Amino acid sequence: MTKISARLRRDADAIWKGIIKHPFVVELYEGVLPIEKFRFYVLQDYNYLAFNMKNLGILSAKAESVRAMRDMLEIAHLEATSEFESYERLLGNLGYTIEDALRSEPALTNISYGSFLLATSSLKTFWEGLAAALPCFWTYAEIAEFHKDRLNENQNRLYSEWASVYLTESYLALVSRLKGLLDEANNIEYEKLREPFLTASKYEYRYWDMAYEMEG
Repeated sequence: MTKISARLRRDADAIWKGIIKHPFVVELYEGVLPIEKFRFYVLQDYNYLAFNMKNLGILSAKAESVRAMRDMLEIAHLEATSEFESYERLLGNLGYTIEDALRSEPALTNISYGSFLLATSSLKTFWEGLAAALPCFWTYAEIAEFHKDRLNENQNRLYSEWASVYLTESYLALVSRLKGLLDEANNIEYEKLREPFLTASKYEYRYWDMAYEMEG
């Protein structure tokens, strides 16, 4: 029997192909992305992390088993420590402070995506919220795998170091853990998982658009 995560990935394939080949992604992995676009992305993503932390907190509270609750709490802890710490270093490398990031206004796409995640986790089941949260983590792993050969010729150290994180064993283990957890969602109709997964995948594509166009 095909796993739920595999079915969702197959149904989202057309969207994910667009994500993987988005100009922002390709130029970043080649090391030629204009720095102002990356700076914009980093400030926006710092704001997104705040949305994501709240979302993981809601999912932790709504988890239907002790194991799922523990998994979500541990992932939330990782986001709150290592992820924020790495972004603080990245901000410093770009000439920003934490105060600069906190003062930056999230773009409309960023607000919309974050609001979608929070609404899904708050108003729907744990499993639907998890399905909505998964594309953010998973697409970054697939992007890194698809473009990893470009990193060998990437002369932009800032970009190559940022991208290499998503090829690490720890990050791939995190994605595998989330996929495995969602695969246990046998007590809910598949379509109820498919809708938030596809919507989040579309938001991931639009997020790259937002960054490339420096929205707003």
